[in-house]
Amino acid sequence: MHSLQCVLQVQRSLRWGPMASVSWLSLRMCMAHSSLSSTTCPNPERQEAGARKDFSSRLATGPTLQHFLRSASAPQEKLSSEVEDPPPYLTMDELLGRQRKVYLETYGCQMNVNDTEIAWSILQKSGYLRTSNLQEADVILLVTCSIREKAEQTIWNRLHQLKALKTRRLRSQVPLRIGILGCMAERLKEEILNREKMVDVLAGPDAYRDLPRLLAVAESGQQAANVLLSLDETYADVMPVQTSPSATSAFVSIMRGCDNMCTYCIVPFTRGRERSRPVASILEEVRKLSEQGLKEVTLLGQNVNSFRDNSEVQFNNAVSTNLSRGFTTNYKTKQGGLRFAHLLDQVSRVDPEMRIRFTSPHPKDFPDEVLQLIHERDNICKQIHLPAQSGSSRVLEAMRRGYSREAYVELVHHIREFIPGVSLSSDFIAGFCGETEEDHIQTVSLLREVQYNMGFLFAYSMRQKTRAYHRLKDDVPEEVKLRRLEELITVFREEATKANQTSVGCTQLVLVEGLSKRSATDLCGRNDGNLKVIFPDAEMEDVNNPGLRVRAQPGDYVLVQITSASSQTLKGHVLCRTTLKDSSTYC
Repeated sequence: MHSLQCVLQVQRSLRWGPMASVSWLSLRMCMAHSSLSSTTCPNPERQEAGARKDFSSRLATGPTLQHFLRSASAPQEKLSSEVEDPPPYLTMDELLGRQRKVYLETYGCQMNVNDTEIAWSILQKSGYLRTSNLQEADVILLVTCSIREKAEQTIWNRLHQLKALKTRRLRSQVPLRIGILGCMAERLKEEILNREKMVDVLAGPDAYRDLPRLLAVAESGQQAANVLLSLDETYADVMPVQTSPSATSAFVSIMRGCDNMCTYCIVPFTRGRERSRPVASILEEVRKLSEQGLKEVTLLGQNVNSFRDNSEVQFNNAVSTNLSRGFTTNYKTKQGGLRFAHLLDQVSRVDPEMRIRFTSPHPKDFPDEVLQLIHERDNICKQIHLPAQSGSSRVLEAMRRGYSREAYVELVHHIREFIPGVSLSSDFIAGFCGETEEDHIQTVSLLREVQYNMGFLFAYSMRQKTRAYHRLKDDVPEEVKLRRLEELITVFREEATKANQTSVGCTQLVLVEGLSKRSATDLCGRNDGNLKVIFPDAEMEDVNNPGLRVRAQPGDYVLVQITSASSQTLKGHVLCRTTLKDSSTYC
């Protein structure tokens, strides 16, 4: 049977999308006339001519060149109550989910967790339902990661599993549609559609608003994709839907993309350039989360502390960005805008009983005003993620990190002087291009010198498109990478255990999350430093209601006296239920 294959360039107008962007569809169409019986063999020429005629008639009603030119003008701020018109080739009814059930799976970082909530918010408004049962899903969407090869291989393996599910789908049921969302869709693009014919939809990190349209196109049996990156998409007007109704904490995305262009990193190519949400929209989201009873928010961004809101014209002539001492950037110094210190100040004022965290920062963006705020505000957690990546200045230069080992260590000392008792975590890469045994030894020594409370360590995985891929050689053998990684992990655990054991005998404030995964008689929560704390589920005093005995519930603050510590967990016994305002943590 002949098929008509088309690749269309479709311009979305401002009438049905918040920003003018070009989206592409890869359509594989096999047209058949419903008027023919199953025993009739259709004429291929007539079938192809009919398909062309139908397709041409749809294009005739589509956008003209003048329509594109009008759409190219500067976008106006759209009222949230404004109803968008459908694209010219789809009806409003075709864009509706009609209560089809969506199953979402999330892989990778916290940004992907937040992206899942954004995607679901958009689909929910279009009439889709959410299901946690894979077997009853009409649409399966995988929110993917591309940071390492292993992360992508996990998705390929998952697609093979889902292929069997799609094949078994009864003809009497709505056809099962499968979509790849996020960084892997952005990196591989049409390679996914060509390699896995069972994938119906691709949507990059900046295309989640387009999901209803993409799924509508997929319903006709075509493959659809939008993998364009945006210079301004932040989803500021999309209120993420919390995926766990019993959650005590939430992620709030404040900026997207990254301008650092570290040689090893794929993020600038999968999530685009840095752009920040308006402060007002972030504060509104935090207030709503507070009203819902959540007790902790984590401000998210690929380079969260380089936040710069330029939406307020009066602040665009502000002074240049302050960097950590001894640090440089790979781009020109940015001028103006409301900076991270301003945002952190405002967010911490929304609810004194709500803890504030942020991740993932870059060490270059820790001016004293940020450190001062963390020190002063009780509800800003005294925990800083400080990604080092390597302990060798030579390797750091090859990575284009913008600092030396000496500058990094000086920053660590400065932070600890500013914020006594601060908990530090870091990222490290084992076996980067050209890393010698001496470079590795220097990374081991940095782990011992700083003595982090938490760490995230990985063997180097070269990614296409990165600067390292084009300019450096992945010359460290895999077995050497793995051996060095194991050595780093061993040293990290030794030092983290020592660091965490200083908490033994201390009384710490813990936000209760729920039952421990390993014991039905224990509860677990996290302390100010984001370490997991395990303690028995026992009756305790409520300091705000003297004489009342209570059991801790998720979302409660409790004081726990620490009795033992490992590299990853603290254990203790609970003293009382309290509030963040009334509590104090002492050794």
